[in-house]
Amino acid sequence: MRRLRGGAVAAVVLVFAVAGCKAETKTGAGGPTQTGGGGAALSAAESLTVKGRAPKTGYARDRFGAAWADTDTNSCDTRDDILKRDLRDVKFTGGTCKVSYGVLESDPYSGQKVTYKRGRSLVDIDHMVALSDAWQTGAKYWDARKRIALANDPLNLLAVDASTNRSKGDGDTATWVPPNKAYRCTYVAAQVAVKKKYGLWVTAAEKAAMEKVLGTCPGQKLPSGGNPTEAPARFHAD
Repeated sequence: MRRLRGGAVAAVVLVFAVAGCKAETKTGAGGPTQTGGGGAALSAAESLTVKGRAPKTGYARDRFGAAWADTDTNSCDTRDDILKRDLRDVKFTGGTCKVSYGVLESDPYSGQKVTYKRGRSLVDIDHMVALSDAWQTGAKYWDARKRIALANDPLNLLAVDASTNRSKGDGDTATWVPPNKAYRCTYVAAQVAVKKKYGLWVTAAEKAAMEKVLGTCPGQKLPSGGNPTEAPARFHAD
């Protein structure tokens, strides 16, 4: 496992165990963060509310605010915060916010080494619970500040290989999991954590898929932390 980089992200999260389903501790901006504080991921998945998917009518990216808003008020946008957290050998342009270069030594989704270069990036920042999926499982009924919080919460964000990520679209666990089998338990645990934190529901097929994946790693811990579930009042969305 690699050391988290940068001091930008408050309440750094996503310090997951991939092999052996063991919790690990890493040092981030807020000091050591122990994974698994929220309990076993499988139990959390079993507790999620099941409902049918709401209509996608009315969904647009701007319903979740401007992309990569600085909701943690550290003067860096959320995208650069996550790049600093997840990449190695990071280089900057004009200070310590704008990431110009970095390396994913082992992309979580593909398992391959991927190089980030600003302006011609092979790296995406993925919303592990896609915003469209969130819209259809509860977020359409939220106040805008909660939607903005979700879109910028480090708990729900991960730097990944762009081409692999784009095969996901807005799929949930029932329709897409990473090709890298070693990361599937970690990935699904993150989705469960986000849905539980924000009170999003799951479809019956999604819940069954989550339980199937996590059943192969019953010791997988549930990640916790991230940003508050309401963005500061100065942020607005359509």
